[in-house]
Amino acid sequence: MDVDALLSRVRARQPAALARAISLVENNRPGFENLLAGLHRHLGHARRIGITGPPGAGKSTLTEQLVAAYRGQGLTVAVVAVDPTSPFTGGALLGDRIRMESVALDPGVFIRSMATRGSLGGLAMATGEVCDLLDGAGFDRILVETVGVGQSELDVSRLADSTVLVLVPESGDGIQTLKSGVMEVADLFVVNKADRSGAERLRQEIEVTLGIRRGNAFRHVRAHHGAAGGRGAPARVAAVADGAWEHPVVLTVAAKGEGVGTLVDRLEAHHGWLAASGVLRERRRARVAQRTRDVLARAALRWLWDEAGAAKLVEDRLDALAQGRLSPYELAGELVDGLRQGERV
Repeated sequence: MDVDALLSRVRARQPAALARAISLVENNRPGFENLLAGLHRHLGHARRIGITGPPGAGKSTLTEQLVAAYRGQGLTVAVVAVDPTSPFTGGALLGDRIRMESVALDPGVFIRSMATRGSLGGLAMATGEVCDLLDGAGFDRILVETVGVGQSELDVSRLADSTVLVLVPESGDGIQTLKSGVMEVADLFVVNKADRSGAERLRQEIEVTLGIRRGNAFRHVRAHHGAAGGRGAPARVAAVADGAWEHPVVLTVAAKGEGVGTLVDRLEAHHGWLAASGVLRERRRARVAQRTRDVLARAALRWLWDEAGAAKLVEDRLDALAQGRLSPYELAGELVDGLRQGERV
């Protein structure tokens, strides 16, 4: 494979080249690290937006509406949609692309579905590197839609500049909003399907929860006879006194396109706050540091198993391990001690 030629076509955002390059990265095929290395100096142009939430919250519909809104601004958009892998067959439906058919044929849009392949945290193992590839290809916005498995989907917050948590009126009560996990890492909250009963109550419960964490729990809650608000009222986005980001709660009906413009505005405001506060630089530095650790760990593990002979050592001592005469910890310690002394198995 001619990596330089593929790199050139990826930089030109040719769909076939992008698809081939992503398959290369996703399957760790020879040359994928050289490709990513060649794109590294081009990173930092795209804004990465993570979209997470429970199944049925309307993440794909909202993502489709965001794509249309950004295309209306003349921006190029890439979507990485992660679907769960069957524990029985290993397959995945990869149906998010079907839901986004209205924008799938737009030449300024590239959509890629990925299977988790057993990875936890809401993303596939290669999602971060695929986003790097799309960033290096020059897309203006990268939208990452997670599997939607629940409260522990935290990986997206490490990958994205802005993380949007999509909920629906049926998502739970006030206790649910107090729980740790994704409720703590989201930068923006969306109550989708807001034409259903309970949407306004959920919005207030989220805002109270956010206020409890800031120490000003009821600042957003209107008095019983207060001014009228409702679904059309803009969410508050001003920074609080200490300069921290004040998380907005946006009501949307994605199927009708309602509230999407407000969400785009809030995402723009969040990016402005990230840039002005220095948090954007910190997040991206942390991301590249984590990527370096991941690449180093992958290379070290590959060397350990393939070249240092750890795989053969485990196979040779498997009977002792299975019979309890030797523990995995003792064998690992033996191997590490040998490596420290410059030995190979």
